[in-house]
Amino acid sequence: MVRRRRRGEDQGSAAVEFVLVLPVLLIILFSIIDFGRMLHAKLQLAEAAREGARAAALQTGEDAINTVDTLVGGMKDSMTPYVIVSCGEHPAPGQDATVTLNYRFEFVTPLAFFGVGGNGITLTQTAVMPCL
Repeated sequence: MVRRRRRGEDQGSAAVEFVLVLPVLLIILFSIIDFGRMLHAKLQLAEAAREGARAAALQTGEDAINTVDTLVGGMKDSMTPYVIVSCGEHPAPGQDATVTLNYRFEFVTPLAFFGVGGNGITLTQTAVMPCL
């Protein structure tokens, strides 16, 4: 006996497959977005640390703090206090100005099952400039 399939017997199977695959696709999509946000934050920290170190080498520690404050913008609320070593008025030969910034980055996507902390990660950036 040959059994013939009637048209429309598989209706709904595509919807079930879509429902099973959708969460995985959304996690991948939002993980990519989170990675982009994290990379942007890291680049912004690097720029702020570099410009802060430059200001600490050429001007004063207070100028370095103001420069870093301007460049980090809204990230300042999630940052620990800056570590800034400026040159002072009469720097010794070979002395360096150093700026270290720490920022607590919070993920939007729950990535705890990928081994990334559920509370986010700390991004650290250090820049060094020779004193003039």
